[in-house]
Amino acid sequence: MIFINNEWHKSVSGKTFQTLDPRTGEPIADVQEGDKADVEKAVKAAQEAFRLGSPWRTMDASERGRLLLKLADLIERDQTYLASLETLDNGKPYNMSYLADTALSAGHYRYYAGWADKIIGEVIPADGNNFSYTRHEPVGVCAQIIPWNFPLLMQAWKLGPALAAGNTVVMKLAEETPLTGLYVAELIKEAGFPPGVVNIVPGFGPTAGAALASHMGVDKVAFTGSTEVGQIVSELAAKSNLKRVTMELGGKSPNIIFKDADLDQAVEGGHFGLFFNMGQCCCAGSRIFVHEDIYDEYVQRSIEKARQRTVGDPFDPNTLQGPQISEIQMNKILGLVESGKKEGAKLAHGGARIGDKGYFIEPTVFTDVQDNMRIATEEIFGPVQQIMKFSSVEEVIERANNSMYGLAAGVYTRDLDLANRTAQGLRAGTVWINSYNVFSSQLPFGGYKMSGHGREKGSYGIQNYTETKTVVTAIPQKNS
Repeated sequence: MIFINNEWHKSVSGKTFQTLDPRTGEPIADVQEGDKADVEKAVKAAQEAFRLGSPWRTMDASERGRLLLKLADLIERDQTYLASLETLDNGKPYNMSYLADTALSAGHYRYYAGWADKIIGEVIPADGNNFSYTRHEPVGVCAQIIPWNFPLLMQAWKLGPALAAGNTVVMKLAEETPLTGLYVAELIKEAGFPPGVVNIVPGFGPTAGAALASHMGVDKVAFTGSTEVGQIVSELAAKSNLKRVTMELGGKSPNIIFKDADLDQAVEGGHFGLFFNMGQCCCAGSRIFVHEDIYDEYVQRSIEKARQRTVGDPFDPNTLQGPQISEIQMNKILGLVESGKKEGAKLAHGGARIGDKGYFIEPTVFTDVQDNMRIATEEIFGPVQQIMKFSSVEEVIERANNSMYGLAAGVYTRDLDLANRTAQGLRAGTVWINSYNVFSSQLPFGGYKMSGHGREKGSYGIQNYTETKTVVTAIPQKNS
């Protein structure tokens, strides 16, 4: 169903689409397919909810925080169900859905609940006989388009700051994974958010997504997804009403292992940085640069880690890697594996589909990878690790930056000066030192270059959802 004005609706067109179980490729459910007509209804509801004098606009900021806290409580109450639904629709291991995705989502709403009544301006002692101050006001109606790799968490990353700042939202869910987002819509209603504040439309990018990005009644669009689609969204937003745009897009993140690194830690970090979530992470450390002095040993240990990785039913507690999201994605990954073999990289482990049912791929390790190979330049978004050799600091920084992307990077070394020198030189939105994939709600996240612009999480996330207004009042200098 489609969630508008705290009510469930069928699509105006009457169309539905199937969401599939990636373990089997079989249908889970038929979902109402929203398109331009449904987006129109949702935007009107969001505009009405944002109207001056509406319950949402007159609500105390602290009350907005209380509603977000209530939503977090409801997510925790239904954590087992939500984690099961996430695993069913997405394919990620249940332990991860429960311990990471649902828990982090609840924590994210709590974090932004604390921000709701702390969004303050300042008094400015400007020249002249005036009383001058700033207000940080909500942008208005926000279109939010989220991806399929972390459905619950990306929904929280988007909704948390937007609602804390007092905006209203129309969200398009990824067509591959609509189920948990729709369930959260029911929790939003149960938490007590006024009608029209959050509206959720499942549908496809070329129809529902394009309608949102180009809608004249939308004041801001936030998009997470591929760079290619992000460029389309930016163009649509610019050609309509120059709406504000923030984007978190693709990545080809370098993970640099210096010769003095704790090798156990570096091998584990390289493995986790790439294979986490079946490799379906925009910030995956997919270009691993290893110093030539420790390259052979690092490769040997990494291959052994990949061999030990259990792939199978994501509801099995022993499973570390479930299926890829779809047949299309699986075939794209396998095609890039073939390109790596043809271009001369050494396939050290894996590289094939597992079974003939579902979308499972072997954990894959390539060595002897050159910087110009497709597997070293294109975002694979799958469990394919590429390990490359370097000899000097200057060389590896230059090679790491030689990418159209700049989302994240990793550095492993015991030398603090070397770590900071490298972090300063890398053109990436996040640099993890002796760690990888640390995602605290307090830490801003976003990219350089074609990995997007704007930041999510932390105080920076709030800034994306407010407008700064300057108010100047003349102070009389004599009694009238």
